[in-house]
Amino acid sequence: MGALQSLPGEPEYRGLAEKTGFSLEQIGILHKRFRQLSHNEETMQRDDFNTIPDLACNPIRSQIIEAFFDRRNYRQNGEGTVQEIGFEEFLVVMSHFRPPKLHMTEEQRASIRREKLRFLFNMHDTDNDGTITLEEYRHVVEELLSRSGALGEEKAKGITDAAMLEVASISMGHMEPDEFYEGITFEHFLKLLNEFDIESRMNIRFLNMDTTTLCK
Repeated sequence: MGALQSLPGEPEYRGLAEKTGFSLEQIGILHKRFRQLSHNEETMQRDDFNTIPDLACNPIRSQIIEAFFDRRNYRQNGEGTVQEIGFEEFLVVMSHFRPPKLHMTEEQRASIRREKLRFLFNMHDTDNDGTITLEEYRHVVEELLSRSGALGEEKAKGITDAAMLEVASISMGHMEPDEFYEGITFEHFLKLLNEFDIESRMNIRFLNMDTTTLCK
């Protein structure tokens, strides 16, 4: 992977369109944003994300940034992290936040949902041991609930606490949350977030581009 020199419509862009689901026009727009963030360099480093004002206020800022440098998110079954990324890596990671197309089969929708949840899980499984902690799970639920806009802080906290009790029930039987700290596996994670509308809530606006509009 790496940076692209070509213009929209050329083979490199067409391959990325098939891989990510973005249109050629959307890829062109994202390429311009990439060049802005990288100061017209061919690659981006972590420090380049510090120039994004909206990201500075995000409670999971560090996880979002690390997601762009995590090989697990490049759809190549890789491991570990990289120090810099080209446009292709940037685009592939951005595609995880892209809402699904309007017309899809149930099988396609389920596959995309699983992929998005795997990406979300990887963001919090920072040591790549296949589990996340209760506190990390709490952050996931709170972040998803905060995007609904209809829940007050106390109600969101109550739902989060109930979700943590469900973690204990599914993972270790009838135990109090504080008694269980062996970690939540991805399969448990899938079950626990079964009722969450991941497709509409996993989007980012910190790139001055609302990814919810990239679904045509």
